[in-house]
Amino acid sequence: MTREQEFEDLRPLLFSIAYRILGSVAEAEDAVQETWVRWQVSDTEPASVKSFLSAIVTRISIDVLRSARVRREEYVGPWIPEPLLSDPYEDPERAAELADSVSMAALVLLERLSPLERAVFVLREVFGFGFSDIASAVGRSEGACRQLAHRARQHMDSGRPRFEADRKEREELANRFFDAFRVGDVDGLRELLAADVVLVGDAGGKAPLLSSHVAGAHRVGEVIARLIGYFGHLGVAFEVHDLNGQPGAIFHDADGKVLSTLTLEVADGRITTIRGLVNPDKLGHLGPVADAYALRRAALDAAPPTQG
Repeated sequence: MTREQEFEDLRPLLFSIAYRILGSVAEAEDAVQETWVRWQVSDTEPASVKSFLSAIVTRISIDVLRSARVRREEYVGPWIPEPLLSDPYEDPERAAELADSVSMAALVLLERLSPLERAVFVLREVFGFGFSDIASAVGRSEGACRQLAHRARQHMDSGRPRFEADRKEREELANRFFDAFRVGDVDGLRELLAADVVLVGDAGGKAPLLSSHVAGAHRVGEVIARLIGYFGHLGVAFEVHDLNGQPGAIFHDADGKVLSTLTLEVADGRITTIRGLVNPDKLGHLGPVADAYALRRAALDAAPPTQG
């Protein structure tokens, strides 16, 4: 088997590692490509190509994340990971860990960790790498990696909801939510929201946004009602689609261009978190992106003049 064939076989794994460390589809793809470039010029013939390439993509991702941390500290408004349509890597023995770790909630929790903690957690808890391979990948001793893994698990466990919904419950609640959204049934939507539901919007300062952070069923219901009216006026449609393994939807303008995504988190029979992403820089991998500012201007121009 050639190096190129070996690399292509491992590409899904390498991307999945990089995406979980970085929370960005574009940056993960760049990290995988850089891994291939480095292997092309390497004289090393590793005993395990999987461990060797996983170590390279991990080191690259750590470096990128350290740089990204500075940018995210200056980010305008809340930061939401880039949505992932499907995880290219499959491993039946670790299906639960893989599914949980790619959710928006888990990726947001991972943001609390240091780059090293995040990398160690991803390699150990998600992909099941041994500590010897992890130590080689991150440049720390096995003992240090065990401590990093322990601290990371503590941080992650402390941030998880106490009662998570199973897949069937999530899908049922999400279907009711989006059915109500489609027909403008605001009262029906409110019934599905937890009392302390949170709505988070990420525009990154590059698109109009109704609200960046709203809490409470009443206030979130008001924002959703305005959103339904706004989208209806602009001819915006949506398709229900799992995003990061969770219920969600992709919204398109009248020309079919991607305007935004919406993801739902469910616990204890209610929707607890709604995340809306409209930053165009994070939507390009889903298709051609709509000009949200142009849409808003069109909506304002078409609005009837106020009486006064």
